[in-house]
Amino acid sequence: MNPLRIDGEPATAVASPQTRPAIAVLGGTGALGSALAGQWARAGYPVIVASRSREKAVAAAAALRAQLPDASVDADELGPAASHADIVVLAVPYAAQRATLEAVRHALPGKILIDTTVPLRPPKVGTVQLPAAGCAAVEAREIVGSDVRVCSAFHNVAAAKLGAGRAGECDVLVFGDDPAAREVVIALSKAMGVNAWHGGPLANSAAAEALTSVLIQINRQYRVKGAGLRIVLGE
Repeated sequence: MNPLRIDGEPATAVASPQTRPAIAVLGGTGALGSALAGQWARAGYPVIVASRSREKAVAAAAALRAQLPDASVDADELGPAASHADIVVLAVPYAAQRATLEAVRHALPGKILIDTTVPLRPPKVGTVQLPAAGCAAVEAREIVGSDVRVCSAFHNVAAAKLGAGRAGECDVLVFGDDPAAREVVIALSKAMGVNAWHGGPLANSAAAEALTSVLIQINRQYRVKGAGLRIVLGE
């Protein structure tokens, strides 16, 4: 694996892949996953697009390389991608969270896992429906075990804005019980041009996960797309 170095350079700067940690995006063919993979690849991070279907992953990676010919983009199935990465990102629907994590759990000990899962339960996605564990991020930790450095982030940033390079219009809250891991995720966010904030322990992810349903209601009520969050500091 590559040495873990996060330096937060602007997203327009493409650095040598050998100096950056490899990031596997599980669900990298979906809307959020592909947007995250694209922005990190643009920022110079080696990216592995991962899916249950290797064919879909290969096609998505090829499309990304066509846009960014100088980027380091590979593709693989879930397990091998997680094994070859330094940092693993989970970007799948809530219904697929458990099965996906169980499929890669063997490859995660000692690594940072960034869980983007929001517990949306159709058809009432505009209604907050947090799981019994309190939030999806805590459920993720229960699934993968305490030897994985679980953080959660990117709940409240619209995939379309992120993919279009407009994610800087929204802020990101990062949660996790390991402060150093949280700092890594914040730096990864800033590398994409996204302002990110420490949100506290993993259990606090419940707030951001719940806020997603609130933002969905705002989108509907005001006929907008991609309502997001902005943190304003007081004096």
